[in-house]
Amino acid sequence: MLATLRPHILSILDNKTTDVDTKLQQICNLLKEKVTHYDWVGFYFKNGDKNELKLGPYAGTPTDHTIIPFGKGICGQVAVSNQNFVVPDVKAQDNYIACSITVKAEIVVPLFVNGENVGQIDIDSNTPDPFTLEDERFLEFINEEVAKIL
Repeated sequence: MLATLRPHILSILDNKTTDVDTKLQQICNLLKEKVTHYDWVGFYFKNGDKNELKLGPYAGTPTDHTIIPFGKGICGQVAVSNQNFVVPDVKAQDNYIACSITVKAEIVVPLFVNGENVGQIDIDSNTPDPFTLEDERFLEFINEEVAKIL
């Protein structure tokens, strides 16, 4: 299923007439619409020289978490660790920041440009333990392609 979305992602990113934020918004919308266990999809980016992340384009319920300090929550931990973080059950995580009581699982994959962690894609799911290795590889693919336009 996820593999069938790859050409759509490439088509969005290849569009010469839309700006980066619009492309990222279109990716968020596509993923939320087409992947049943992706209930909230968003990008966070390093906020200038600050040790914090700032919310970029997203699709899903609005969130109060527009700024996340490095180390705080799953997103903040990924900003420090530079590693994918798959959370099958958010209730089992001590350092989880709840965006919604309906969220059961989360996956965060860092986005690198020239070897530097500049941001991440964050997916919340209302389905318990839905994320597989296929999700990780797919989100890594998206970030690798997004990095080319940043």
